[in-house]
Amino acid sequence: MPTIDVSYKDLCNLIGKKLSAEELENAVLYAKGEIDSIDNDAIKIDIKDTNRPDLWSAEGICREIRGRVTKDVGLPDYSVGKSSVVVNVDKKVSKVRSLTVCAVVKKLKMNENILSQMIQLQEKVSGTFGRNRKEVAIGVYDLNKITPPIKYTTVKPDGIKFVPLEFKDKLTPREILNKHPKGKEFGHLLKDCEEYPIFIDSANNVLSLPPIINSDYTGKVTEKTTDLFIECSGFRLKFLLPALNTIVAALADRGGKLETVKIVYPDTVLNTPDFTPKKTFVDVDYVNKISGLNLNGKKICQLLERARYKTILKGKRIELLYPAYRQDIMHKRDVVEDVIISFGYNKIEPLMPKLPVIGSESELEIFSNKISEVLIGLGLQEIMSYTLTSKKNLFEKMNLKNKRIVEIENPVSMNRGVFRSWVLPSLLEFLSKNKHVDYPQNIFEIGDAVNIDEKRETGTVNERKLAVVLTDNTIGYEEISSHLDALMKNLGIDYKLRATEHGSFIPGRVAKILINNNSIGIIGEINPLVLERWNLEKPVAGFEMSIDMLKVYK
Repeated sequence: MPTIDVSYKDLCNLIGKKLSAEELENAVLYAKGEIDSIDNDAIKIDIKDTNRPDLWSAEGICREIRGRVTKDVGLPDYSVGKSSVVVNVDKKVSKVRSLTVCAVVKKLKMNENILSQMIQLQEKVSGTFGRNRKEVAIGVYDLNKITPPIKYTTVKPDGIKFVPLEFKDKLTPREILNKHPKGKEFGHLLKDCEEYPIFIDSANNVLSLPPIINSDYTGKVTEKTTDLFIECSGFRLKFLLPALNTIVAALADRGGKLETVKIVYPDTVLNTPDFTPKKTFVDVDYVNKISGLNLNGKKICQLLERARYKTILKGKRIELLYPAYRQDIMHKRDVVEDVIISFGYNKIEPLMPKLPVIGSESELEIFSNKISEVLIGLGLQEIMSYTLTSKKNLFEKMNLKNKRIVEIENPVSMNRGVFRSWVLPSLLEFLSKNKHVDYPQNIFEIGDAVNIDEKRETGTVNERKLAVVLTDNTIGYEEISSHLDALMKNLGIDYKLRATEHGSFIPGRVAKILINNNSIGIIGEINPLVLERWNLEKPVAGFEMSIDMLKVYK
């Protein structure tokens, strides 16, 4: 979770109201934050929402607080003028870092607080929301040192020289990646590029080598700077536009005058920033059902106005406009959450559920525990692994073609960006990380896999799976099939094996597990190509089957 450093005095100035330490501690809850420490004027605030970059600055925190403790409610109004700045995007950047969005901010009365918050927000947004600059890298420049139009293009690794920020000597892009601290830290983002992206103005002054470093000339912003040029570069507008809006909204809250930049692509033209409000709606009955509150439409509108929405009540339906810098409103429940935050979680009286039921363990859990006891009795060790994994683990490393699976829309890590569709890869990942442990290693996992099911309300279905693997200097089909046979006899289930083909297993050493002629799983020796991709040196045999289907036949 992002931790934000702010000034107590600056916060109160931005809120427009002096709050005591206790009042501020309560008010910060409205911004999904918690004060970690107060040391004289220095405050550390832990923001609990990683999907609200607009809250990761003093300006964003105070914007939320003002809606709850002052009369400054409703949709924030950001007036955006039109600048003469044009950015021409060369088609060559499509191969390296394809997109940019930009803005101009003028007439800032820069001071230490504004400068420190701007730098902090820039780093937090690009580091967390922007996935360590992969999806979003942000450059802020002194506009008065730039001669438009600006060109976003590419250069050879040794094709140009400029002085990078906080350096004295001119370096080529290749030298920056090798010598500059930021080049060493983020150079991997350009490692496979034949040419590197670059912003350069019409006077041949380099602005930056994104996503690595600004130039020391145009990219050094001080307390004397009044006019800014801001650019965000990356690959997807769904990340870039909220990031840009977040940065410039914070500067507008400081009195900066916003102006658009015309961005000319080979096939389209963008004018950014765009603060056109986004639209959604919610029903009064739905809000009360989900929140457990009993509020009328007028009261719900008041609470949402405090959360910086514009509301229009039409009977039982509330039409809503919300700020362009917010990209976290993906469902009506997100709106209900804002209602509850404005109402106050601590004001909600807890009620004991009146349910005429008696709690008991589900049949699926009882059956799973029985399987676990049998396998432990056979000398296997049970493990637990993450349900989230990566496509590479599920398909590429398992020698399979990609198929449609359930993905996280905005994952924090690409290593945990999808739900696993089967469990066997998780066991191979476990083996790859435990090669230093004594052999044999005989392990199993009982866990859920998630697959697409268009007939379900959620479009997905959870399936309980069992996966077993054995590994030692010599392990083969006979050993793993004997473990399967022992398990099935203990469960009292008759089964058959039928030869099949599967990319993860050795041809001729793999079979389907059948019950009443229905396939419930697969068993065999793992393909050497799969072992090589997992960096496993010893043979592995294993099986996986559906406990949900197995339970039907027990």
